[in-house]
Amino acid sequence: MAEQYPIVSCCLLGCVPEFYNERMTDRAQALLREALALPLEERADVAAELLASLDGETDLVDVEAAWAAEIEKRARRVLAGDSSGIPWEDVRRRAEADLRKS
Repeated sequence: MAEQYPIVSCCLLGCVPEFYNERMTDRAQALLREALALPLEERADVAAELLASLDGETDLVDVEAAWAAEIEKRARRVLAGDSSGIPWEDVRRRAEADLRKS
């Protein structure tokens, strides 16, 4: 059984200590601790690369085009007055409530 390491994680609920489960190896936990110590921009880059590695062979151009289309669609709705958006605090409260249900 791998030893559990306390790691402070900042998520929607704020910064909280977490213990990663026993399936994570000592090496993976050490890598995670190192990654969490990186500056924000570098952590984001590492996270994006790790997530991309899980997707297999996804055409990056298609993904970027899909996101661009979605952003344009949302921007048009806001500019047309069809959507005013949702304040961040409301989104955060809803996400926290959803997480507590899980």
